[in-house]
Order: sequence, then C-alpha cells, then structure tokens
Amino acid sequence: MTTRAIERSGTPARRAARAEPMADYRITLGGRDISRRFLPRLESLTLTESRSDEADTVDLVLDDSRGDLALPQRGDEIKVSIGWLGEQLVDKGTFVVTEFEHNGAPDTLVVRARSASMSNGMQERREKSWHKQTIGSIVRAIAARYKLTPAVGDALAKIVIAHIDQTHESDMSFLTRLAKRYDAVMNVKDKRLMFMPIGTGKTVSGKPLRVLNLTRASGDQHGYHVSERENYAAVRAHYHSNGKAKRKSVIVGGENNKNVKVLPEDYATEAEARAAAQAEFKRLQRSQGTLRYSLARGRAELFPEMPVTVSGFKPEIDETAWLVKKATHTIDGDGGFVTGLELEMRDDPTTDRHRSHFKKGGK
Repeated sequence: MTTRAIERSGTPARRAARAEPMADYRITLGGRDISRRFLPRLESLTLTESRSDEADTVDLVLDDSRGDLALPQRGDEIKVSIGWLGEQLVDKGTFVVTEFEHNGAPDTLVVRARSASMSNGMQERREKSWHKQTIGSIVRAIAARYKLTPAVGDALAKIVIAHIDQTHESDMSFLTRLAKRYDAVMNVKDKRLMFMPIGTGKTVSGKPLRVLNLTRASGDQHGYHVSERENYAAVRAHYHSNGKAKRKSVIVGGENNKNVKVLPEDYATEAEARAAAQAEFKRLQRSQGTLRYSLARGRAELFPEMPVTVSGFKPEIDETAWLVKKATHTIDGDGGFVTGLELEMRDDPTTDRHRSHFKKGGK
C-alpha cells in the first residue's frame, strides 16, 4: 500500500505538485490501515527514538479546518512504519495514544503516542528486595509482570547481584538505575523489554550491526561539541567487604589520577563497585565529544545504538567512531522527510587512539 495524495471533495491533494522522491508512511489502528485518511490532512509526523529511559514517541499534527476529524481515544494502539515512496517501509513499532489537543483557528488536531507499555503500570512505585539474583532473572520477572518479551544481553544476563533494594521506586526507575550501574540500555521497544550493553554494535541476538557511513554532503546542518565539564581521569566506587563495616574502594581509570569522580552509592561487593565505576567511566569517555547532524534526506533505518562513521568534516570528527544516541524522523505534509541525529563517541580502539583530541591543549 502506498499513500499517494487522494483527491477528495473540498480537500486539495497537498503533495501532488511535489517532485519525487516523496516520503511514505503507514499507520494502522486495530489492524486497519488508516494512512489514506491522514494523507490530505497531515501537517507533520514526528517520530523520536531514544536510547535512554524516555519512551519512543510519535506526534501527529492534522489539519481539521473542515471540522470533521473525530477525536482519538487515549489508550488506542497504533503501529507506525515510515520511509520513502516506492521503497520498503521501516516498521517503527507500536505506540499508545496518551494525549491529544485541538487548537484553532485554523483548527488542528495534535495526537501524541508513546511506546507501548511505557505508559502503563511500569511507572507505579513498588517495594521489593532482590537478593542473589542475576540481571537476567530480574529483567525476566519484571517483563512477565507486563506481558513483555525480555531481551537481555548474554554477558549482562549472567551477572549476579548480591543484594539491591527497590524502595518506593517504580519498575521503570529501578531498571533505569540498574542499567546505568552496568552501562546498559533499558527501554521498551514494540512490547519487548530491552536490557543491552551500550556501544557493542550488536543486535539482541548478538549479530553485528552494519556500520553506516554518513557524508557531510548527505546533511544540511551539524553541530560538533567538545566539553571538559566531566573530563574526569578516573572513577572511584566504595563497597563493604564481606558485609563488614570497613569501607573499601576501587578505582577505574588509574590509581595515580587526581581528577577522580566519586560515586555517591556504596555497593554490596567489590565486583558490583567495580562494575559501577567502569560503567560511569565509559559514560564519561563517550560524553566528551558529541555531534548533532541533520540529514536532508531522511533515513528511517537509523535508530539508537547504531554505529556510525562520518566523512567530509574536520579530521577530528571524521576519525571518531560514533554511536547514535537519539534519532528524530520528521515527515511533512508535502512529502518531505528529514532525520535529525544526536551522536556520541563510541567505545572503539580508533577512538582511543585519537583521544588526545579531547584533552585540553591536545596533550
């Protein structure tokens, strides 16, 4: 099915005058394709995919100047696919309508939807203690509660946690905290609870992701940023040895470094403290350099955690191995389609070799 403009009584085919290529999309509600209903009225479709605990979102802005659009129902589930006319569309998953607004004049209807299951009971606070359980068993237990399919990285799934409390904390908040401790991605994607290590460049099944090369000629705007705000040389984490009162610590990044970030939480074991310090050290390394990039021709296949290389910029930018942190896909009512990317440094030997670019004075 394609969504070329359809002439309707009193409604012009808004995309008829646009030359190819043209954006295409498919929106289904309850298994019914409703894309044709939207086409003459669509002012914009914005789909945002994030690596963080934020839900993936879809925002639809529709022209209601004729006043005959019915208001949606909160809780309605929609499936969204996007791409280019004449090409296979990319399935972006299932979303739940959480809010809408009607504005005027001229009258418009704005519909907002979030990733399925990111808007339900996962936000309710709970009390639970997890004792001597693996990350895999914890994620599976929480996924079962919401009828989600768990997807946990093999290495993470085997990690045993001596003890961790979930005190007056939602499952979403708890999993986010656990993911940060182990430098992992936690998110719900199309009814799958994802818990994967950051920057591995692999799928859930362990297959390597294709590394995409983006040229400067492919985009129309970029912003490269280097910051020393969190340019720590090492990270320290504390723990209590064998349940004793004596407080010990581990350092990741070098024993002789003076510029050390100290984590506020005390951990149950040395292994947990080291994992937390390692995770924070990796995050600090990745955040030293960021790149915002707007692709003039949208690419629906781009998503968070995809490894990227770029060319045509400054040598320091081209030599960096990048990782997609956030992707925003926008389709307008005339058939235009652009993709905005937020990239951060990827854990990669190439990055380590030129790390001096991010040190003060190049030293």
